[in-house]
Amino acid sequence: MQLSEFFEKFFGGKPRVDLWRRFERMRESVTGTMSHFYKVREIKTGTVLGLKIIDHAKSDPVEGRYRGLKKPGEGAIGMLIAGDNIAKTLEWGESTAGDSYILLEFIPGKVLHTVMSSHEPFPPAQRLDLVRQAASAIATVHNAGFIHRDICPRNLMLRPDGRLILFDFGLTVPDQPAFLQPGNRIGTPSYMAPEVVRRRPIDKRIDIFSFGVTAFEICTLDMPWPRAAGGKAALRHDSQSRDIREFWPEIPPQLADAIMACIAAEPDRRPPTLEKFLERIAGVAI
Repeated sequence: MQLSEFFEKFFGGKPRVDLWRRFERMRESVTGTMSHFYKVREIKTGTVLGLKIIDHAKSDPVEGRYRGLKKPGEGAIGMLIAGDNIAKTLEWGESTAGDSYILLEFIPGKVLHTVMSSHEPFPPAQRLDLVRQAASAIATVHNAGFIHRDICPRNLMLRPDGRLILFDFGLTVPDQPAFLQPGNRIGTPSYMAPEVVRRRPIDKRIDIFSFGVTAFEICTLDMPWPRAAGGKAALRHDSQSRDIREFWPEIPPQLADAIMACIAAEPDRRPPTLEKFLERIAGVAI
């Protein structure tokens, strides 16, 4: 019997980890919505990794909504989602200081939002490639039985080799009715589906909407609606959106139609899955 199995059998959990004896910090923390992220080196192996420490003051109110439903934590969810465009979760547990932590592969590159903030347009062929990669990443989440709920360029990392990686499963929930009750406005407002904003029933098509907005931005460096700060701006997402052709007149028609379908106000008008979206653009070449 391994030590971890011993602890789980006789003490009801994993052994706690002394994080700052096991790792050295290579970079001070980057503060996220509900966590702190460190670039670290494992002292014993020299391996460079990502270490995420959960801020319970911020995460507990969100997790508390699912009390009694046996919702898996972010680390456990991450371990169940694997694919070429998904950040690898390697380990999760509790530290000797009482902090919940998640150990991840360290992804070199830049957050997609940061890249696009330079206002340098991607070459047309790269736009198509990034849209396909983002769709594949979200399809992987859905096929694992989860809904991400915060698809946006801030949660996509662009590696130097051109691979796009989806990360951050802090708001992810199982694709089950108990976890999809209306009432909670969860996500990033600019990418939020109308049914979330209006507190209506939801399903995985909220991710498809957020993907559509992200794809629109990848292709145009602009949004389907005029940019505005704050959650109230999301209330316009069930009104008429601007057409992607206004910003990229030469966009292949199949790609334009498929992206615009994803941001349809009515969920039934969106592609039912990201696989169907990818089928719609399978013949597109630039």
